Amino acid sequence: MAAYGPAMDNNFDFFVGTWTSRQRRLRKVLAGSDEWYEFTGHTRCWSVLDGAGNIDEVTFPSEGAAGVTLRLYDKAADEWALYWAGSATGMSLPPVVGRFDATGRGEFTCDDVYDGRPIKVAYIWSDITEGSCRWEQRFSPDGGTTWETNWIADFTRTS
Repeated sequence: MAAYGPAMDNNFDFFVGTWTSRQRRLRKVLAGSDEWYEFTGHTRCWSVLDGAGNIDEVTFPSEGAAGVTLRLYDKAADEWALYWAGSATGMSLPPVVGRFDATGRGEFTCDDVYDGRPIKVAYIWSDITEGSCRWEQRFSPDGGTTWETNWIADFTRTS
């Protein structure tokens, strides 16, 4: 299926609706681990501010956790700021910031700290169609030279 949505207009309209997801996370981050665990997510996303923002709420029933993402578009910079808050982790600051490219792949990054060490964080949105998409979280402990993907979510639209 062809790319859908953001390839032409740099927005998150494709994500408005409800989704189920297969979530996969590394058990140990930035520790050379290759042990993943899986769980299901349920997401509801809606547009705000005439499309200049959106909010999604995700629940992870088997994990007893939930989270919210607020996405805000800066028209002058042509980029999005994504803010995450989780029931288990609280608010994650700073936001990841970026945009979609002409192929529909979105990359959003920031500098952060993980377990006391400086890292770069990247959220990647890809494989976007009307009925599915993928999100990945990656960390780099060396300024972006190497990256470790530590969380992958494959979404399937339910409405």
